[in-house]
Amino acid sequence: MNVAPREDRIGLAIAILAVSFFLFASMDTIAKVLVTSGIPPSQVVFMRFLSHALVVLAFFLPQYGTTIFRSTAPKLQLLRTLGLLGSTVFNFIAVGYLPLTVTISIFFASPLLVCLMSIPMLGEKVGIRRLISVFVGFVGVLVITQAWSADFQWAMLLSLAAMVCASFYFVMTRVLAGTDNSPVSQVYASWLPMIAVAPFGFTVWIAPAFWWQWVLLVLIGVLGFVGHYILTIAYRYAQASRVAPVVYSQIIYATFFSWYIFGAAPTSTTAIGTAIIVASGIYIWLRERAVAAE
Repeated sequence: MNVAPREDRIGLAIAILAVSFFLFASMDTIAKVLVTSGIPPSQVVFMRFLSHALVVLAFFLPQYGTTIFRSTAPKLQLLRTLGLLGSTVFNFIAVGYLPLTVTISIFFASPLLVCLMSIPMLGEKVGIRRLISVFVGFVGVLVITQAWSADFQWAMLLSLAAMVCASFYFVMTRVLAGTDNSPVSQVYASWLPMIAVAPFGFTVWIAPAFWWQWVLLVLIGVLGFVGHYILTIAYRYAQASRVAPVVYSQIIYATFFSWYIFGAAPTSTTAIGTAIIVASGIYIWLRERAVAAE
């Protein structure tokens, strides 16, 4: 059942979103722990989608039956799924080499790229001021990656690829808005990636040596399901445009996990670049609200 957004519940929406983005940051942290402990990235990706897919069935099948497998736009769902799969694969490989603060900071450029992609894919009009803000945001990405210096790491290209794929996923989610319900979208976003990556996961499969690795391999998919599910709940209580900046709370979680678990504090260039990206993203958010109010 679709529930119209209620502006008087914006505080609740922000709280739910903060939890959702905490779960996403936790997923990245778990992926980094698993990959750095010797579990192949493709195995981690497979288990992330396998556990997600099983939870989706357990949660939705009793209520909706086999209708959760019937999409009115299967080709569009497939394209959306490819974006999510690509983002997950590239990101899980990248976190094995880069600090969480770097990978998530680069991800913050996705709203800027979504702004650009919305022009050809959604037919939206973007003014010159928002285009300039997008350009400034990408300057922030350059500051983080330091592509011009010896400090540039090739794994940053993986984070950039993950960001591009995630942006495509977000745009395709907009394209599909109102087409399929959440259970159908959840099935496509979990089962198709699981099937696609299964051959690669089994080819390199390494039996976890510790019980906690098994727990994390299952937990990572559960967190993915819960994070995406409560994300949709949050948007029942407030318009997405009003709570968009909450996404930047991930940098707080990532900084804590990176320092507490991996002993890696963010560098000055990461902090400066992140500040530029966040400022650009907030400007675009404010500008879109101003245009919508005209």
